[in-house]
Amino acid sequence: MGLTTALPKVELYLYSLVLTMAVLWSASWIYEASTENMSKQTFKQSVKRGWSYIGRKMDVADFEWVMWFTKFRNYILFALSGHVLFAKAISMSFPQHRSLYFMVYGILAVLATMGFSYFALILSHCILLYGIGLAKQKWLCFAAGLCSLATFKIEPVASWQTGFVTGTFQLQDVLFYGGTGFTIMRCMSFALENAEKKDGNYSILDLLIYNFYLPFFFFGPVMTFDQFHAQVNQSKFARKENEVWNIGKYALLHLAVIILVDIFFHYLYILTIPSDLKLATMLSDWALACLAYFNLVYDWIKAAVLFGVVGTVARLDYLDPPKPPKCITMLYVFAETHFDRGINDWLCKYVYDYLGEDHTNILKELLATVCTFLVTTLWLGPMNVVYIWSVCNCFGLNFELWVQKFFELEPLASVETKQMSMAMSRRIRAIFGAANFWAIILYNILSLNSVDFALLVARRLFLVGFPLTPISILFVTYCGVQLIKENERKLALEAEKEKTE
Repeated sequence: MGLTTALPKVELYLYSLVLTMAVLWSASWIYEASTENMSKQTFKQSVKRGWSYIGRKMDVADFEWVMWFTKFRNYILFALSGHVLFAKAISMSFPQHRSLYFMVYGILAVLATMGFSYFALILSHCILLYGIGLAKQKWLCFAAGLCSLATFKIEPVASWQTGFVTGTFQLQDVLFYGGTGFTIMRCMSFALENAEKKDGNYSILDLLIYNFYLPFFFFGPVMTFDQFHAQVNQSKFARKENEVWNIGKYALLHLAVIILVDIFFHYLYILTIPSDLKLATMLSDWALACLAYFNLVYDWIKAAVLFGVVGTVARLDYLDPPKPPKCITMLYVFAETHFDRGINDWLCKYVYDYLGEDHTNILKELLATVCTFLVTTLWLGPMNVVYIWSVCNCFGLNFELWVQKFFELEPLASVETKQMSMAMSRRIRAIFGAANFWAIILYNILSLNSVDFALLVARRLFLVGFPLTPISILFVTYCGVQLIKENERKLALEAEKEKTE
């Protein structure tokens, strides 16, 4: 049915009111639990002194967030500021050597941060995969890349390579696995694009420039080689209208979000509470549902801020990096669910779209999703929780297609198109969207929190609280899905208007 189908404004206002009141009411339970258990012994390691003028302790359970925006904040700002300033000077003075500067600055930053042994390890993998890429055989490039990635994920080879890093500091493991993992994905992209190149080969220098671009090196996102190579070697550097203003606006927006998240963590301990299952069991059904939802939203915000900051730097370098992930509050289908758009684009280009083609054939879609999640499992690191997460999300992606194909069969298709209004069709589709939304939440908190917490949420919402809790929560979710559909409708109308102009 048409995406531009509208619903009465009164109905949409009602949905907004129901959703807002339900979220605020559920959050109040989490606030009470956070306040009452602030000094609990089990919270000692993850709830510590916060901002003095707020006067409350702060949830610091997320090690990466705390390190990025407190202890290592100045180092990160210093490195990225230096990159931007020198890049601007080189672009103005020697624009033909701009790409070489990116490589040199990135290599020096890696050497200063992780040491020569780490740099030599990265370089050896680059040279190995470059050599294999010269064979111009896609299957060989893919096999070699996956084997190279496996050496950083599977013992005992992973521990042996970790030993190449000298010294110890708190972000060392994050930087090590981030740098190595993204390096292999970039090298695979380079090799696969080189296999597509009809005349000659790209040079090893092209690969090193691509890999050691500092803003993307440790934390991504991944730009496929064809996009990066075309953008970094452009001859003219021109800004679009209001581009500098937009870059500054987004930089201030990311700063505001970082501050708001820190304030939020003073009042709602959404990361610490799930680790205390005894306390989580005492929460109401609505509080548990809100807690699971907030954890997913936070992980999206974390990814959006990280990739947004890096993307801002890349835009100052006249690049067009992958956009931040789509807001999790605006999703209700598995096909659009991801937290790293760069990796998502990489997987879609080289695996999912390549094997699944137009994603209408059930068997091809099954093959595409299985292969995609096999690569994703290796990328995340083989472990039980990753296996469970991959199987669940692979099933969810395929189940969406099965349901779609089922409702395309007669007489169901005729009933929807001939006997049902477009508004009613939208309402019925939103009911299925609400159920799918909770499948997305439950499948993803498996990896974000724990299997035990995910099972607790599922049991309380759909078994212990049956039938009142699941019906009421699905109704609130239905309201949210209708608001998402309304936003999609407006975007579709705007897109149609732009096409006609």
